[in-house]
Amino acid sequence: MAAALVDAGPMVALFGTRQPRARHYLDLFKTASDQHWSLSTTWPCVVEASYLLAPPQRYTFLRWVAAGALAVFPFQQDALEDFAGLMHRYTEAPRTEMDLADASLVWLAADTGITTIMTTDVRDFSRYRLPDGRGFDIL
Repeated sequence: MAAALVDAGPMVALFGTRQPRARHYLDLFKTASDQHWSLSTTWPCVVEASYLLAPPQRYTFLRWVAAGALAVFPFQQDALEDFAGLMHRYTEAPRTEMDLADASLVWLAADTGITTIMTTDVRDFSRYRLPDGRGFDIL
């Protein structure tokens, strides 16, 4: 079974209005559902997507997550130390700044070994690396 991590961008593309990548992610999520992929995300990604979506799409999105469309991976409070380290490492002011959602996904990838990611942040996830040096396969 295939597995992928899901960033906020694809969830916004799926549920938002007039999203330029909507068709791509609709097809990708359908493939994932048909092929029973294991999809995971983190609470920071859910919060970011919810913030970026307007009502009523926000409510539909939250109900989709609540129905188990993807697993929301929990983490302990002390993981924030790891997140802060990643954010510091990958922030190059003034051009780029790693946000909490991205840091949580890089941390999750290191924890689970899953390096396939659905993201609209191709530039950022092309440069992020796991501790063992592996990069991400971007969908």
